Amino acid sequence: MSETLMAGLTLMGLGMGFVLCFLCILIAAMYGMSAFVGYLNKIFPEKVEVVEKKSAKTTNDNAAIAVAIAAILARK
Repeated sequence: MSETLMAGLTLMGLGMGFVLCFLCILIAAMYGMSAFVGYLNKIFPEKVEVVEKKSAKTTNDNAAIAVAIAAILARK
């Protein structure tokens, strides 16, 4: 193999190795931060607000259906 090709393959291998190492370090850091935040959430839990469901308004469904049908028929 030529000297230029070997230098290119060496450079490619080094570049891919550095990227792989960086991604492994990034994954380990994200895992560590996730565990740390989980630990902090146990110590300082957030206050959970209770949301009450509003009852559905009892409207005249027949009137709404009639309006929808009238709108559809008006487009024809």
